[in-house]
Amino acid sequence: MVALDVGDKRIGVAVSDPLWITAQGVETYWRTESTKKDVAHILEILDRYKPCRLLLGLPMNMNGTVGEQGEKVQRFAEAIRKQWDGELLFFDERLTTMAARRVLLDADLSRGKQKKVIDKLAAVLILQGYMDSHPNG
Repeated sequence: MVALDVGDKRIGVAVSDPLWITAQGVETYWRTESTKKDVAHILEILDRYKPCRLLLGLPMNMNGTVGEQGEKVQRFAEAIRKQWDGELLFFDERLTTMAARRVLLDADLSRGKQKKVIDKLAAVLILQGYMDSHPNG
């Protein structure tokens, strides 16, 4: 499985190991001004890893509704769906970026270094959360 943490500026990418035990960060992709180019990059990743499923973190409001950022993620997912026929899933990512930031602060990383890895770490936390809550895949 490949997981994405889709933001306005960056997309964090993570993959599951073959035994479905751990999630590993792959990259932080810096978005362009073209959704078409961004989707093409994600399609290259999907071609490289050949997952059956793609998991996208869905930012939810604290009351459980999908807000503006969540709608952006859903639109990005639709753009991928038009060109990729695997299963596409969403996972509530409330507070994952905050959790990632806390991990990086505990690791005493500078703000500049945090910016380079926070989205990748958030994708890892999204994927690991999904794997932990779906132990049989």
